Amino acid sequence: MHEWLLCRAMRALYPRTAHFPGVADCGDAEFVARFHREAAPLLWLGVVAGTWIYTLAPLFTVFVPLPSFWLPAGLADRHAQRIATVPLYFVRQPVFLVKMVAGLCWGADAKVREAIGLPPLGDDPDDYRRGDDEAPRKLAVVP
Repeated sequence: MHEWLLCRAMRALYPRTAHFPGVADCGDAEFVARFHREAAPLLWLGVVAGTWIYTLAPLFTVFVPLPSFWLPAGLADRHAQRIATVPLYFVRQPVFLVKMVAGLCWGADAKVREAIGLPPLGDDPDDYRRGDDEAPRKLAVVP
């Protein structure tokens, strides 16, 4: 449920445009599932809180008693703008975590990187993930 809601919020925050793909075109569901598995529990809690705030806040941002995923495109865009600039830090910051996750997904996509003139990212080496029985890796020092 939380992953589904997070994907809907991310899609509203990073929609498709004439020049760029939206986060929905970037494998958002797979990214969110992996993020959920790999994120620290406290970070995931913040993202879930931000997702629920974003989903339920249209009543206060655009004065429509609907969840954000049922808003028409124009109202969804206005809601995204208003929730991101609300002067209440405890509301704005959890929503920022949702935008951060969406940005990580969107910015890593090869089509997005090509559109802004960057090479695609290589495969994730997964080298920061290690079990307790593995010795820490030594950093290479470049002279």
